[in-house]
Amino acid sequence: MKIRYLLFFINIAFLVSCSNNNINSKNFKLKQGDLLFQDLDCRHLCDAIEKVTTGYNEANFSHVGVVAKNDKNKFIVIEAISKGVTCTSIDTFLNRSFNSQNKPKVVVGRLKPKYQKSISSAITRGFKLKGKPYDNIFSMDDSAYYCSELIYKIFLDNKNKPIFKLNPMVFKDPETNKTFPVWQNYFKKLKVNIPESKLGINPGSISRSKAIDIVHIYGYPSGWKM
Repeated sequence: MKIRYLLFFINIAFLVSCSNNNINSKNFKLKQGDLLFQDLDCRHLCDAIEKVTTGYNEANFSHVGVVAKNDKNKFIVIEAISKGVTCTSIDTFLNRSFNSQNKPKVVVGRLKPKYQKSISSAITRGFKLKGKPYDNIFSMDDSAYYCSELIYKIFLDNKNKPIFKLNPMVFKDPETNKTFPVWQNYFKKLKVNIPESKLGINPGSISRSKAIDIVHIYGYPSGWKM
């Protein structure tokens, strides 16, 4: 009996090991609806975002987009960036930031089977929002969009409810409990109050969602626990 249990746990360990190895498979293929979590190198703003948000496996993520097929049946990324909601080629997206091994700092999340039905409508919504302005003030109540807000709003479950959860936003340094200087200057220029503690969403929290599985790593982002 002890031998049988020992073999069972060995088999489980083997399967887990294989699963972890597959996350770096060279044979990986993107699918429509995949979420691309990115560790961008935008200096102080990205540093501030990453310091207050924890991503999957402690990774630092400051951006997210969704994979879709365009009218030429080619994969692109629907994302909200500084110029607004736009469609970006996969190569352009992947070539924005690299780690020390010269690999794109991008991790792929895939919706679990129970949420797969939401992908088609999410992509349709995403394309319809193309051209909408970027949400500089991170408000969930206007017609502009920041990267993770876009993902939150286009993905609804079969009951028309959001798949991902909102959380109070943080613009304060956890070490000092004072607002990051970069955010003070940022919102001062926009002449709006800092939306501290207002509900919002970020790439890190989406990457940790129980609604998705992390299925591939193009290159390890900063913070990733080996």
